[in-house]
Amino acid sequence: MTGSDATPSFRLAYVPGVMPDKWVRIWNERQPGVPLTLTQVPAGAVAERLLGGDADAGLVRTPVDRSVFSAIPLYTEQTVVVVPKDHLVTAVDEVAPEDLADDIVLHPLDDVLDWESLPGRPALERPATTADAVELVAAGIGVLVVPLSLARLHHRKDLTHRPLTDAPESSVALAWPEDVKTDQVEDFIGIVRGRTVNSTRGRQQPPARGESANADRGGARRNPVPGKSAAGKSAGAKRTGKSGRGAPKNDRRGKPRRRS
Repeated sequence: MTGSDATPSFRLAYVPGVMPDKWVRIWNERQPGVPLTLTQVPAGAVAERLLGGDADAGLVRTPVDRSVFSAIPLYTEQTVVVVPKDHLVTAVDEVAPEDLADDIVLHPLDDVLDWESLPGRPALERPATTADAVELVAAGIGVLVVPLSLARLHHRKDLTHRPLTDAPESSVALAWPEDVKTDQVEDFIGIVRGRTVNSTRGRQQPPARGESANADRGGARRNPVPGKSAAGKSAGAKRTGKSGRGAPKNDRRGKPRRRS
């Protein structure tokens, strides 16, 4: 947004595999006057885009450099192994790393999993991208381990996947530059956290007419009207009965007792 009179907007970057459709739909329902621009960015390029001011926030894969970014963890994905449909592991519901001992396990340069030791046998060369690795799997060169969303993103009819146990997992977070947090970022935080449109959390709304702008959130008392107590009654008023003559409510005067 440039200039004080410019129309506000929200620019969201997201990494491949992350599907922000639900959050975008809610944004468009709640913020029809604030356009949201989506840009898919390679996982390794999101930080540069955020710090360069080309996006207000990003849906990123962890870890996040917390010295320059604020981040809210959103969810953790299941890790799967992508194999040809005629591979032996398709006979089971889930795969253990030792089941891949005889397979070449491809390790693309844009891998988002933090491996200490990759299972299986290494390939002679690392594919440049996950998409390239998927093509090699389809050609029978090896298998590929990725988060579930990337397996779905690169789905092919001749390939399938199975959950891989005891493997690193990839988590997704909403991140933004630590020193820049716009109202639009705060609004999007409310959406990804599931706040309702009437939620009092998130950024404060302007005070209603007649209320003090400096009122404490959720607990400020109204100043009493001159001549009345805080309870809203006249400072010198007495409780009156129906007659309005100052008699107590339970006064029984004027009602003779019945003699036995």
